[in-house]
Amino acid sequence: MTNPPGVDGIEYVEYATTEPQAFGAALERLGFVAIARHRSREIVLYRAGGMNIIVNADPSVAGVTDEGTHGPRLKAFALRVHDAAATYSHCIEKGAWPLSGNPAPRVGAMELNIPGIMGVGDSVIYFVDRYEEFSIYDVDFKKLPAAAESHPAVAGMHFFGIVQAIEEARTKEWVDFYKELFGFSVLPQGQYFGVLPKGTLLESPCRKFYLQLVEPPEQSAVLSWQEKLSRVGFGAPDMPVLVASLAARGVKFVESNSVHTSDRGAVCYLGGTSFEFVKSHLDVGGESAK
Repeated sequence: MTNPPGVDGIEYVEYATTEPQAFGAALERLGFVAIARHRSREIVLYRAGGMNIIVNADPSVAGVTDEGTHGPRLKAFALRVHDAAATYSHCIEKGAWPLSGNPAPRVGAMELNIPGIMGVGDSVIYFVDRYEEFSIYDVDFKKLPAAAESHPAVAGMHFFGIVQAIEEARTKEWVDFYKELFGFSVLPQGQYFGVLPKGTLLESPCRKFYLQLVEPPEQSAVLSWQEKLSRVGFGAPDMPVLVASLAARGVKFVESNSVHTSDRGAVCYLGGTSFEFVKSHLDVGGESAK
C-alpha cells in the first residue's frame, strides 16, 4: 500500500445542525464532552478519547439544508496528514476541486485557514497536520472553563470509518477518487464489518479507518437518495461491553428483522441521525488516551 499524502487517521468529523443543544446532548450520551467553543463562530468541539466531533451551528452552514433531509448533517471530515499544504497541492494536481468553488468560511483574527477540497455532495475533506503536541484547537477554539484535560472514550471507542452514499453505478468513480488522491485500497468482495454489510469497503493507507461506499438499494425509486456523507462508524474491541455501557447511558439500539445488535456490531438512531458501532480490530495506538 502507498500513502502519498501521509494520511494518519481521522482528526475530526463535522456535523451541521440548527439544534446544537439537542445534538450535543446526544453526543454526551455516546460519551463525548464539550471542551471548547470557536472564537468567532457558533461551533463547539466535543471530544472522547482521541475522537473529535465539531458541531457547527453557524447560520452560514447550519441554515443550508439538504433537500428532503432533517436533523444533523455530516458535512465534513478532516484527515491527519504529515504536511497539510503538500497534501492539498497533491490533491489539486490530481484534479480535486478546491474550496474556492464554494463560499469559503471566513477566517478571523488568530484563526487558522485549514486547507481542504470538495468531497461528495457539498461536503468537505480537510487536511490537518497539527494534531500532536500543538493542535488546531489551540488556535481556533477557546477552552470551556469546566472542561477537563482528559476525556476517555467509553469502552475504548474510536473512529472506525465513514459511510458515503453514492449514485447508482458510481462506485468505480469514487474508488478511483480515493485511490488516486490518498492511496485507499478496495477490500476483497464479501469482506465486511459490523451488522450493515453492503456496498464497497475501502481501507485507508494508514490502516486506521475505512470508507464505505453504498449505492442505492433496489427500492430506491421510492426513496430520496442523494450522494452525501451519511454516517460515522465507531469501533470498539468488545461490542457487548460497549453496548452495555452505552445502554446504561440511555442509548437505545435499533432492533428489527434486518438489523439487530450482535457481537459484530450495532446501530442506533440518536439526536436526529444514525451511528454505527463495529467490533474493531484496528490498532489506534495511544488515541484513547489523548
